[in-house]
Amino acid sequence: MELADATLLLAAGLAAGTVNAVAGGGSLITFPALLAIGLPPVAANVTNSLSVAPGYFAAVAGSRVDLPRSWLLAALLPTAVVGALVGAGLLLVTPARAFELVVPFLVLGATALLAFQGPLRRLVGHPRELAPHRRAVTVQAVVAVAAVYGGYFGAAVGVMLVAGLALVLDATLARVSAIKNLLSAVIGLTTVVVFAVAGPVSWVGVAVVAPATLVGGYVGARLVRRLPPTVLKTTIVAFGAFIGSYLLWRALR
Repeated sequence: MELADATLLLAAGLAAGTVNAVAGGGSLITFPALLAIGLPPVAANVTNSLSVAPGYFAAVAGSRVDLPRSWLLAALLPTAVVGALVGAGLLLVTPARAFELVVPFLVLGATALLAFQGPLRRLVGHPRELAPHRRAVTVQAVVAVAAVYGGYFGAAVGVMLVAGLALVLDATLARVSAIKNLLSAVIGLTTVVVFAVAGPVSWVGVAVVAPATLVGGYVGARLVRRLPPTVLKTTIVAFGAFIGSYLLWRALR
C-alpha cells in the first residue's frame, strides 16, 4: 500500500470513528476512501464493515456511564445479532441493486422521524403512555430493521437507531445515543465474524483503518456527553439528511 493511500485511510478512520459515536454514518467516509485506493465495491463494503467495528466498542467505553441496566436492553442484543446475520447474509448472496435503491429512503425516513419527534410523539403518544408490552415490541422491531440494514451496508445505522429509539423510549438523547453505541457494536461484531469467514476482506485496509476508528470512537463518545440535547439532535438530523441525499444520488446516477 502506498503512503498516500495509508494516510487517506488513517484520516478517514479517525473521522469515521468520531462521526459514528456522535451521529452514525461514518462508513460514508471510510467506504469511499477504500474505493479510492482501488478496492472493488463488495470488497470495500466488507472491509469497511470490519474496519469500523472497533470504533463502536470505543464509543461504548466512552458512553458507558449513560447505559441503562435494564432487562429491555439485554433483550435487544439477540435481536441485533440475528438481524445483523440476516443482513450480512443478504450482502453475500443477493444482488445489491434493489437494496441500494431502498437504503436512501430508509435513512431519510429515519432522519425525518428524529427531526419531527415532537409532533410524532403528540400523534402516537409519549413513551410514558405506551403499554410496556407495546413499547417492548416496538423497540424490538426498530432494532431488528436497523440490524438487518447494518449487516448489509451499515452506513447511518446509528441515525436509524437513534431516530427509532428516541421515539419510543422515555430517555435523554445522550442515553439513547449510548444504547445506540452498544447495539451498533453488537451489529458490527456480528458482521465481523461473518465477513471474516466468508467475505472478500482486504486485511491490509482493516489494519490501517481499524486503529484510527478506535481513537475516533472514544473521542466522539466523550464529545456527545458535552453537547446540549438540541445541538446533538440538530447534528444527527443534519448528518442523516446529508447521508440519505448522498446515497439517493449515488443510487440514481
